Amino acid sequence: MDAAADNSPRTGLDLVKKLIAAGGSQRGIGKTMRFRGTSADRGIVTLEGHPDEDFYNPLGTVHGGYAATILDAALALAVQSTLPLDSGYSTIDLKITYLRPMTASSAPVTAEGKTLHEGRRIIACEGRLTDREGKLCAHATATYMVQARSE
Repeated sequence: MDAAADNSPRTGLDLVKKLIAAGGSQRGIGKTMRFRGTSADRGIVTLEGHPDEDFYNPLGTVHGGYAATILDAALALAVQSTLPLDSGYSTIDLKITYLRPMTASSAPVTAEGKTLHEGRRIIACEGRLTDREGKLCAHATATYMVQARSE
């Protein structure tokens, strides 16, 4: 097969870009939580989310789990974008700091995940979740362990 005609992903970044170009996956957390990728470069991924009243807690605001989930996804995809296609990763820790409540009128929200340190075995990241006006709603830090597929 002609290499130029083959559009299969060759790197983790290719995989993330292909997922974004396809509008996300047909199933999974992005579909369930109503978010999708909007951009990806090596070490940085942006997602857009549309939380509404279906995600409200009893206090009448978007549940903190929504913020944690979209940030976790952005961070993990940022990690994936730095890895060879045959490598995987596992979350070591994830810390979310909630700064501002979200409501349906906050949408669309934007989650940006960015790598800060890319070691051979450990990748550290940070993420920001902003509302439609660009106000910071939550901040995240996370650490991931890189695993070769053979491990």
